Amino acid sequence: MSKKWLLIIFLSINISTVLCADIVIKKNDNKVTDARLNIGTELYYYKDKTNILKVDEVATRTDFVKSEKSVLNFGVHDYSIWIKFSVKNDSDNADLTLQIEQPQLDEIALYRKTNTGYEVTKAGEKLDFKERAYNDPSYIFKLKVLPGTKGDYFLRIQSSDNMQLPIFLGTEKVILESAKSKYLISGLYLGIMISMLLYNLFIYFTVRDNNYLYYVVYLTVVILTQAGLQGFTFQYLWPDSSTMAIYSSFIFPALVGITALQFERHFLRTKEWLPRTDKFAIIFILLYVSAVILAFFSKFTIALNMIDIIASATSLYMLYMAIKISIKGYRPATFFLVSWSVFLVGVVVFILKNFGILPYNNFTNYTMPFGSALEVTLLSFALADKINIFKKEKEESQAEALRVSLENEKLILEQNVELERKVNERTLELQESNSVLEVTLTDLKEAQSQLVDAEKMAGLGQLTAGIAHEINNPINFVTSNIKPLELDIIDLNSVIDMYEKLDLNDDLRPQISKIESYKKQIDIEFVREEIKSLLSGIGEGAKRTAEIIRSLKNFSRLDENDTKPVDLNEGLESTLVLVKSTFPDHMKLDKDFGNIPKVECLPGKINQVFMNLITNAIHAIKSMPQAGEGTLSIKTWAEDNHVKISIKDTGTGMPEEVKQRIFEPFFTTKDVGEGTGLGLSIVFRIIENHHGNIDVITKVNKGTEFIITLPVNSQ
Repeated sequence: MSKKWLLIIFLSINISTVLCADIVIKKNDNKVTDARLNIGTELYYYKDKTNILKVDEVATRTDFVKSEKSVLNFGVHDYSIWIKFSVKNDSDNADLTLQIEQPQLDEIALYRKTNTGYEVTKAGEKLDFKERAYNDPSYIFKLKVLPGTKGDYFLRIQSSDNMQLPIFLGTEKVILESAKSKYLISGLYLGIMISMLLYNLFIYFTVRDNNYLYYVVYLTVVILTQAGLQGFTFQYLWPDSSTMAIYSSFIFPALVGITALQFERHFLRTKEWLPRTDKFAIIFILLYVSAVILAFFSKFTIALNMIDIIASATSLYMLYMAIKISIKGYRPATFFLVSWSVFLVGVVVFILKNFGILPYNNFTNYTMPFGSALEVTLLSFALADKINIFKKEKEESQAEALRVSLENEKLILEQNVELERKVNERTLELQESNSVLEVTLTDLKEAQSQLVDAEKMAGLGQLTAGIAHEINNPINFVTSNIKPLELDIIDLNSVIDMYEKLDLNDDLRPQISKIESYKKQIDIEFVREEIKSLLSGIGEGAKRTAEIIRSLKNFSRLDENDTKPVDLNEGLESTLVLVKSTFPDHMKLDKDFGNIPKVECLPGKINQVFMNLITNAIHAIKSMPQAGEGTLSIKTWAEDNHVKISIKDTGTGMPEEVKQRIFEPFFTTKDVGEGTGLGLSIVFRIIENHHGNIDVITKVNKGTEFIITLPVNSQ
């Protein structure tokens, strides 16, 4: 007997889990016509952890669990929820409607049992918003249960977000009226938030304080997050992007945390007040970013749980920072602490509602949004107070600056008297010093003039010696030829006299024979050739003398002050003529004069450059320790709009330290008395005045090359 009853009881329990009680809507029953009916406790649910069961398979299951809460809450998970219920319509209403007031559901499907199977209606954030039957962020379904009939239904719900399911039954009119009430409350909240955003944005453009910019960014993200929680972003901002609808559930909450941290760091100056603790903010930001990245890899459950944990830790961290800085006496931290505490109260109420500890109603549902509205209002006051603090500090700073300025002015007046006295004393000292300096400068100018004159005289002496030697050779040649020429002319005159004395009346043959005998005696043919040779020698001497004079004339244009087009090849030839007498016997001259244009220059100055460089090259060749054949190479060529002159010798060369100083005034490597040290200094100045440059290539015991570059037009 007992076993039979136990079996009956066991079967009755199992049957009770399979069959669900009907939700009966009676005739003239105003519970669905005057307001929505919460049917949470009339529902049965099953967790499909495989996510693959079909409605036919689910309908036969015996392990559905009856809900004991008015609002089903399954938290965050990655499995599907099946809900079943039956509605018996004994009323006259044919428009019974089901509402699931949770906008953030990925997939939701309502299955209605028919004679042929199941009729399905699908919705959710994975479908575009325009595919919904009603233009509402919540999910509204027509139940299609006629008066006097019964309908059996299954709901399949899957979501990556928190699955809290307030489910209501009512007429279409009642459901839509409740939506209007929700719109009114949400509109009031969003209106407050947008007004605060625009107000603070205006303040930012007015005062250009970056704290306002961070605050405006934070406000923008909070508005988008709260609007997203209520489904308005999917409805109005991206109705054709189901992807954005899903991922915004992760992106915007993470951005709220990141922007809140950044705002607190700048508003409370946490780097200054708590530099070590401030570094944790960067860690929280990186964790938020990591959570969003996980969401993009479809790790939705992990990402959302991670964001919830980080948000809790971030809230406590920000509260701790505000308390610490407020204790240190920073007034804006107190405002921040109050506003953040108000927001946290709203968050706590919202979370307790999500966990079912507090009932689901408009108060608990909108505590967090209006807590955030109160928070941003208080933060606006905090920002305004901070501006007042800055204004007060600025006024105090200006007052202090004025006081310091007055003290400085007094000090300056006192110092001016002392300064004037010291200036007068110093002026007198400077005048005395100037007198001494003027005398010294005059002496230096005279010494410089004497040294330059000495350099010129040294060059002139060298030039004069060369000219004397060059002219002396052809003159000696002419002089030595004059005496033999006189003797030859006397012999010729004697022959002529003998011909003039011929007596035409006598026999001419003896007379002619005598003349012929004399001509043989003096060797008349030799005399003729000698005269010709002597005259040729005299001509060569005269020609050489004329050439030297012409070269001297070309070289000696030292006092010309006007530039003119000059053939530099001609100047080099003239210089070589004048210094030829100084050539050592073993020296070879190698000339390679190119076809160059005339150069606009002071010819006398340029010839002076040639003279200095060529004589230095000759001196270097003569100074070689081992006598051998030295070479002086002179080359000219045109390059772009410049003319280049190379004067190269195979002499002693120079070490690097000497090369660095050769253009310094008074620097010389010659023995005492052989040079003033001004030659190359003058060369450098002349080239510089012609807008040219001079380069030196040298190697010890290998020789030196000076390369002069002159512009064709130096203007």
